[in-house]
Amino acid sequence: MRRHPALAGLYIAASTLIALTQGLGLNLISANLPNVQGSLSLTTNETVWLMAAYLVPNVSLTLMMTKIRAQYGLRRFAEIAVIAFVVVSAMHVFVTDFRSAMTVRFFAGVAASPLSTLGFLYMLEPFPPERKLSLGIGLAAINISLAMPLARLVSPLVAETGDFATLFTLEMGLALMALAAIFLLPLNQPERVPVFEPLDFVSYAFIATGLGGIAVAATLGPYEWWLEARWIGILLSVAVAALTIAALIELNRTNPLLDLRWIFSPQILHFAGTLLLFRLLLSEQTSGAAGFFQALGLRNEQTMTLYAVMIGATILAGLATAALTTPERTPVIHALALTFLAAGAYMDSRATALTRPENMMLSQSLIAMAAVMFLPPALGLGFRAAMQKGMNYLLSFLIVFLTTQSLGGAIGSAIFRTLVTLREKFHSDMLVDHLVLTDPVVAARVARMAAALGSGLPDPALRQAAALSTLATQATREATVLAYNDVFLAVSGLALLGLAVLLVHLLYQRLSALRPAAA
Repeated sequence: MRRHPALAGLYIAASTLIALTQGLGLNLISANLPNVQGSLSLTTNETVWLMAAYLVPNVSLTLMMTKIRAQYGLRRFAEIAVIAFVVVSAMHVFVTDFRSAMTVRFFAGVAASPLSTLGFLYMLEPFPPERKLSLGIGLAAINISLAMPLARLVSPLVAETGDFATLFTLEMGLALMALAAIFLLPLNQPERVPVFEPLDFVSYAFIATGLGGIAVAATLGPYEWWLEARWIGILLSVAVAALTIAALIELNRTNPLLDLRWIFSPQILHFAGTLLLFRLLLSEQTSGAAGFFQALGLRNEQTMTLYAVMIGATILAGLATAALTTPERTPVIHALALTFLAAGAYMDSRATALTRPENMMLSQSLIAMAAVMFLPPALGLGFRAAMQKGMNYLLSFLIVFLTTQSLGGAIGSAIFRTLVTLREKFHSDMLVDHLVLTDPVVAARVARMAAALGSGLPDPALRQAAALSTLATQATREATVLAYNDVFLAVSGLALLGLAVLLVHLLYQRLSALRPAAA
């Protein structure tokens, strides 16, 4: 049904509002770890547990949306969920310790779980069928890509007091506005039919255990360290066992919660794998650049211009992709996105300890453009494959996509941080081996540092000890920079490898198409 342009604009605005409300939920914590840690008197690992608590329910609850929509209507569930989200956001005001913060963040993840699905559906609603899989998906991809840079852009403005609760004042206001939009703008929905079966809840319990366990391990692994905390290995074993049991149950059901045979068909598996791999590569931006500047001691207010430029690049590239996307142009757009990603990551791999946000504006803009360019064509192909099976598979594919993206983001960040830690230790060992006082260059540098401390430390031994400590700190910082450069370069290489595979695949298709003609 074609809607009036003004009403269509309201649906697009509602989609953006709902998507940003959901997207800021996790990103506000990750963008303000020092503020949250200080206001609640937590350790770094305890602060990261707040991120894990949000992800545990969030990565799995979207799987229930298919049957909830069919039996109760997604709008009613959305209204209840957004009201719950408002209540949970208000509860942040009363958070005073680690336990209360964990409880509130868990229920925030529960309340936010349907919002990502709603954001997509509201964006697709106003467009005619021929534009849903191009313009609709393209604009929805912009909303998904805006959450991270927008959270870091607004964080200095809403967290000036350094208090934990102030981070969520904006989030609660957005949730109230989203609630009004959902009440005023109804979604078209199919006739309600009872579809829930007792085994649905059994399957979901195992799925939630498996996905939640993976989310916790991926979030905490780089901080607790994989080989030091035995509970991580135990948790991953339990998660794999739970998912295996869930798969056995679902494969032997007439009306499964998830149609695993369809999801693991070659075509859908290819799409899901491609999206997951690209999500892992994009951790260069979500964890790489942000972590790099944090390691250099820069605060959010010093990176605001960078993230503003990234937001502009995302919107421009997203609009262009939405306007130009067709099934025939998908390989070209993907090749261009991989080229941008490889180029941006390579430029970042030339960073030094003197690199500042203005030096990464071009590279990070290229990566932001690659992110928003890659999603719409791939999603369009996936949605078309789902629609060939029937409209009921459309929401199933959307839910699988959103689940893999949230879980893929956690796994990508874990891999990136783990590689940075390993390379930092390698470079630290290499640098420290050369920092010996028998080296004339090192001795001269220590002497200069000690002389500079002469007015504050009259004791020569103390001056030399302070100089050595300063030199060790500088060596650690340089090792960290080199580690990030190594991982940036690895991301660039993987993107080039993906581009080469894509080009070879296109060449093979072209040659296969020419053979019958030649015959």
